[in-house]
Amino acid sequence: MDTPATNIPDYSVSDLAGAIRRTLEGAFGRVRVCGEITELKRYPSGHTYLSLKDQDAKIEAVIWKTAIRNIGTMPENGVEMIATGRISTYADRSKYQLVIERLEYAGEGALLAKIEALRKRLLDEGLFDEARKQPIPRLPAVIGVVTSEKGAVIQDIRTTIARRFPRRILLWPVTVQGQGAAEQIAAAIRGLDAIPAGGRVPRPDVIIVARGGGSLEDLMAFNEEIVLRAVAACTIPLISAVGHETDTTLIDFASDRRAPTPTAAAELAVPARVELQGALAQTGARLVQSVAGVLNAARLRLLRAERGLPDAPARIAQSRQRLDDVGDRLPRALAALLSARRHAIAALRVPHPREGILARRAAVQGLSLRLAAGWARQRDARTRAPAIARLSPAPVHALLRQKRTLLDGLAARLESASYTSVLARGFALVRDTDGHPITTAARITAGQALRLTFADGEARAVAEGASARRKGQAPGQGSLL
Repeated sequence: MDTPATNIPDYSVSDLAGAIRRTLEGAFGRVRVCGEITELKRYPSGHTYLSLKDQDAKIEAVIWKTAIRNIGTMPENGVEMIATGRISTYADRSKYQLVIERLEYAGEGALLAKIEALRKRLLDEGLFDEARKQPIPRLPAVIGVVTSEKGAVIQDIRTTIARRFPRRILLWPVTVQGQGAAEQIAAAIRGLDAIPAGGRVPRPDVIIVARGGGSLEDLMAFNEEIVLRAVAACTIPLISAVGHETDTTLIDFASDRRAPTPTAAAELAVPARVELQGALAQTGARLVQSVAGVLNAARLRLLRAERGLPDAPARIAQSRQRLDDVGDRLPRALAALLSARRHAIAALRVPHPREGILARRAAVQGLSLRLAAGWARQRDARTRAPAIARLSPAPVHALLRQKRTLLDGLAARLESASYTSVLARGFALVRDTDGHPITTAARITAGQALRLTFADGEARAVAEGASARRKGQAPGQGSLL
């Protein structure tokens, strides 16, 4: 049976898919699509698949691996972006898609929202705390610079450092905007920080991260998290100088010091040599003036002290003369004193009171024994001759009175020879703490404890000073004790 004739063209599936693809690509060509990034997936092959959506529709998109390096800005879920590319089809699933060649943020509002969200998150982590910031060295020997090697920024930094205080500059060239700029900047910061001290390549004392002015999109590399974390982890003090004075990026919060321009960053890194020389000269003058003042004050004090001091040479000469005089008189004085004391002792010859007391005690004991023996004989005689008992005791009493009188006389003589009678006339007996008598002043030392015996009792004293001859005493005068 014959197929009825028709004017509808016949297509195979492949032909129809190719026709639709050619129609879409021919009708739209290159387009710019604005929408929110969703369903972002990166595959091991290197391709990236995502979707762009607004409140009414959604379109799938793909970024081929070969376009990643020129994409401009990497996509992120939830960020509104403008994708530039071509409309094409995927015949295997009968769907159309956008092949993205470039991405950019959809206006400053989206960029600022992204920057603000990142700022709040890192602020909560403490990445911007003032306690983390390091002081900038006053005079660094080596200055590391992270910037483009072709721009005017590096020339401004070199000129400023050479004018203020020439220092060595270690440049790490990077791309300061576009795809991969953030990664290069972070790698440069980590690389400068990893340089060991004392190696072939000098380790920087301070790092400057700088670039010229530009739009918000141009400065986005300095708002990336990878750069901010590299700055926060850097152990070398870091100065950020990104954009113009009115531009603010997140690296300014993470760095140790912010400079409004690259030239200002170079001025912060090194001091002005002329200012240092002036300050050094002023400090030297103040130091010289201060030392001169201290020396003058010390000289004045010495002059005043000199006027108050006695004439030392005259005093020494006078003391030497007095010493010679005393040394010449001393041997004669000692000999005279010894002779006088010897004559006084020879003439005095007073027996010791203990000897007299012992002798008188022995005599009394002898009389007592004789008396006891006499009474015993008398009792014996009375028993033998009772008549004798009637004899008168008068002779015995007479004998007792005679002996008592003799004993009283001896006691009076003993008392007159005893030292207690001398004490009664106002003298005192001087003894040390062991009871030994002290007969000369030379035996007394300063601070020695003494026992003074008077007629009515005993007292204790401490010697204040002692000498062989008391002041005012004649050389030949002796002492009683």
